[in-house]
Amino acid sequence: MVIAFFALANSYYFYRMRAVIQRVTHASCTVDNQITGAIENGLLILLGVEDADTQEDMEWLANKIVNLRIFSDENGLMNKSIQDIGGNILLISQFTLFAQTKKGNRPSFIRAAKPEKAKPMYENMSTLLGTLLKKEVQMGIFGADMKIDLRNDGPVTIIMNTKDKDNF
Repeated sequence: MVIAFFALANSYYFYRMRAVIQRVTHASCTVDNQITGAIENGLLILLGVEDADTQEDMEWLANKIVNLRIFSDENGLMNKSIQDIGGNILLISQFTLFAQTKKGNRPSFIRAAKPEKAKPMYENMSTLLGTLLKKEVQMGIFGADMKIDLRNDGPVTIIMNTKDKDNF
């Protein structure tokens, strides 16, 4: 999860749970030469969690993801959701979505949630998405050194922040 601050008329806006959603023809996650999750035709979701995230944030994001009309219909228009095509999801936890690079050359990740908060939220997001999709969500292993292989379809890549719901 990344929190970004933007000063506008002396107001500050905070961005919380962040997801990078990629439409893929296939994707897989490998840890220690073992595939932990693999999909064909669906979404690879990189998920970042911040300490301020709530169950409400996760529910909003999960509902938004499964209803995004980013898959082609019979006319080649992005008019179908992952539910409409019977697609799959590979969910990967990625704290580096919170990289702050303002100072120096080494990114800071202090805004990312600690593992004791982030891991249960990551697992809960998998459960929420699986319930909405009515199928098992494939996953990486939280905190592991994961190798992700994918073929981005389109490419279609969407970034969502739960604290900026009006723009998504």
